[in-house]
Amino acid sequence: MASDGKISVLIVDYSSLARSLLRTIFESDGDFEVVAEAPDGVQAVEMTRRLRPDLITMDLEMPRMGGLAAIEEIMCSRARPILVVSGVADAEKAFTAISKGAIEVVDKPNMRSAKAIEDFIDKARLVSKIPVITMPRTKATATSPARVAALPPAPPLSGCESLRILAIASSTGGPQALAALLGGMAGPPECPVVVAQHISDGFASGMAQWLNSVCPLPVRLGRDGERLAPGTVYLSPSEANMTVTPDRLIRLEERKSGQIYRPSCDSLLSSVAAVAGRDAIGLILTGMGSDGVAGMEAISKAGGATLGQDEASSVIFGMNAIAIDKGWVQRVLPLNDLAAALADLLAEGERP
Repeated sequence: MASDGKISVLIVDYSSLARSLLRTIFESDGDFEVVAEAPDGVQAVEMTRRLRPDLITMDLEMPRMGGLAAIEEIMCSRARPILVVSGVADAEKAFTAISKGAIEVVDKPNMRSAKAIEDFIDKARLVSKIPVITMPRTKATATSPARVAALPPAPPLSGCESLRILAIASSTGGPQALAALLGGMAGPPECPVVVAQHISDGFASGMAQWLNSVCPLPVRLGRDGERLAPGTVYLSPSEANMTVTPDRLIRLEERKSGQIYRPSCDSLLSSVAAVAGRDAIGLILTGMGSDGVAGMEAISKAGGATLGQDEASSVIFGMNAIAIDKGWVQRVLPLNDLAAALADLLAEGERP
């Protein structure tokens, strides 16, 4: 345990240089204390049991026991908040780590960028405060490959047969929530699904690949000028703000100066409100901050349907809490009930 109320950190990375860099970053901030370092998953599991750190930073590629196995063992024995610190090349594997209980994924910070270090520290501080629970070893997760394999693949579709567009905003805890939501759908919706998930630059493609592998719906990274197709999920890259044009094409717009959360949930949801109006469906999931609240307001004022994830099932009850408190969410539901609620909405057909 750390002294003086500091956040105790266990750094897990095969590279001694990487461990040294992370230690330097944490020791430069008065809120953290590095209590131990581990070069592999075996030592990480043992140190976690003995030291019970407030935060674990986890690399994925290590000898003896890799990061995925270590995360699974830790979350099934003595759960602690885990922040995966990985290169973009391992992005898809990093999101597999989230399905095993890790909370968030970030790129290894650039020591030459003060902003990158500040962002890393802020993320580490946030993750350390998130409550976690021990996961039973026999528990089947919503992202189980067996669950997905039992579902038929989405049929190829073209054009926009439905006037409706489902727009989803999510942040911290969002990847797990999206996997559960999309994995819980019994079949492809008769409308396109557009998603703005706050994520570190370079990781959106890996997340799309991961979601595509664990969900029955086709998931792809949004491309500028691409026409929306029903039954397909489009994930915004973080390097641009994804919006929808009146012709129902994807437009990738330059990020705004000083934009804290990326990609912008408000930009996407507001564009869907303008394009689809009463046929827009807005869903706001777990996450910190207030991004997405204005977008939910736009959809609600346009006469569209709005739903929000409830507090009990949210990793962070932040942006969804604000949208609910302001009255822009018509139905507040647990994560496990949202897929059925969306299916009911879509089954109603187009609004007159």
